Amino acid sequence: MTTFIMLTRTSPEVTRSPQILEDLEKRAMDHIRNECPKVKWLHSYAVLGPYDYVDIFTAPDIETATKVSTLIRTYGRAYSEIWAATEWKAFKDMLHGMPHAA
Repeated sequence: MTTFIMLTRTSPEVTRSPQILEDLEKRAMDHIRNECPKVKWLHSYAVLGPYDYVDIFTAPDIETATKVSTLIRTYGRAYSEIWAATEWKAFKDMLHGMPHAA
């Protein structure tokens, strides 16, 4: 499974009250569970900055991660970006297998 990081910004037109955010999340996650049963949610964070949320999940492939993003955009009424992520240890292992610069 590949790890993905999703950055999400909610639409200001939709979020007329704080309670609406929880309802949007529930609807989007219900669709993700139904449409993408192999996705495993690892962490969710509310953040300060240009995005409202950061989610970390695993999915079997990029197509499934793209589907998650599309469901968030459709049912969560939000803008989202998906980034594939490599754990630091795996990245260092890859570096050690690369040829040295001359």
